[in-house]
Amino acid sequence: MHGLFIASTGQHIGKTTACLGLFSGLRKIVSSLGYMKPIGQQHITTKQGIQVDKDVLVFKKHFALTDSLESMSPILIPAGFTRDFLDKKIHMDDLRKKMISSFKTIQENKQLVLVEGTGHCGVGSIIHLNNAQVAKELKLPLILISSGGLGSSFDDLTLNITLCNQYKLSILGVILNRVLPEKQEMIQYYMRKALKRWDLPLLGCIPFDPFLSTFSMGDFELLFQTSIITGSNYRFRHFDRIRLVATSVESYREMILPNQLIITPSNREDIILATLNKHLELLDTHKEGLCAGMILTGDFTPRHYLIEQLAKADIPVLYTPLHSYTAMQKISAFTAKISIEDIDKIKEAISIAESHIDFSLLQSALNGS
Repeated sequence: MHGLFIASTGQHIGKTTACLGLFSGLRKIVSSLGYMKPIGQQHITTKQGIQVDKDVLVFKKHFALTDSLESMSPILIPAGFTRDFLDKKIHMDDLRKKMISSFKTIQENKQLVLVEGTGHCGVGSIIHLNNAQVAKELKLPLILISSGGLGSSFDDLTLNITLCNQYKLSILGVILNRVLPEKQEMIQYYMRKALKRWDLPLLGCIPFDPFLSTFSMGDFELLFQTSIITGSNYRFRHFDRIRLVATSVESYREMILPNQLIITPSNREDIILATLNKHLELLDTHKEGLCAGMILTGDFTPRHYLIEQLAKADIPVLYTPLHSYTAMQKISAFTAKISIEDIDKIKEAISIAESHIDFSLLQSALNGS
């Protein structure tokens, strides 16, 4: 056994969370472990000018991996890539050779390489490198990550397993993610029964963790393509709730809560000052005060004296020229990726995923494949 491919049954299933837990757990049972993501979509440019998938950077830095970023993230799909491929400016054979060469480089001197796919099994079909095809090219068995339901999850599994069967892939098992804790026992019991029709084991049942779904100010910087103007020390503060404030300041004062992100127009200075005053008041009894954050919106940037006061209080604030309702709509449609700087979220993802995966069952599946 030289590798293991991880695919999901859909977008935003939590595949990277599961992979973090898998990698951490596998490190304890194999002598040497590598990681790569052959096909990447969301990427960033490092200080050294290397373009790399965001997830690869998380694994590289958090686990102190020594393989090169170029090998760990060999193929990126930026805007226009698909058109260039169809126009024959990019050739399938070149992509295939690059991917296989990178895998062999990482696999050298490794007992196992964890290979993370991109989205569901069919993603990448237009360039002849969907997840099932990649697993086939690399000659790897596969684990499917699915959402934590029952009927709908099984439907998604059926579609993805059908594609895997088309390429004659070996599927080692299924991991469910984001399972509601109150339904965990029931879902485990019935999903195990349902998976018997394919003779597949349920390798893990990861519960829903609200913290992993929260946003930080760093996430909002990315979403709104702007930078924090005050409180950068708290760029990765997470919020329990997000509230659009358009009410009177009197009503707002009665409903100010800790650990809350406020969205309000930049000219609502009464709301901004009420938040600031509540924060200063709480500093007497709480070390970090209100633990608030603010997104200020509208046509006019916040006045300088307000920015000065918010900076003194070290409250994380960013400004966007969008109107409040539009900003809230963007947030509602946003799914944040785990970033390398968000250490608390990485540690939480590893902790909850690793502790809910059956590694003895996985090891048996690996040995039998």
